[in-house]
Amino acid sequence: MNNLENSLNKIAEIIWHIDEASLASLWEKYKKKVEQFSGSAEWEKAFIIFSIINCVRTKNAILNENILKNNSCRKTKRPETSKEKHYLKLVK
Repeated sequence: MNNLENSLNKIAEIIWHIDEASLASLWEKYKKKVEQFSGSAEWEKAFIIFSIINCVRTKNAILNENILKNNSCRKTKRPETSKEKHYLKLVK
């Protein structure tokens, strides 16, 4: 892996550990900064931050959707019935 990839992996690792709720509180702030285009370095940084927030939100939505889909598939599967004869009887 080259230096660029190492740097990107470190950035991804840091972002991965930030919870979405913390980022969500910053979404509106950076949305407003991005909407006020200036082409400055500060605007570019704001755009990157806004994009990161949106990426985390999108990643979590996809992750949650797939987790729910996989869980519902497991729940709908019927347990396999055993072909062995059971010798226990219900006694009332």
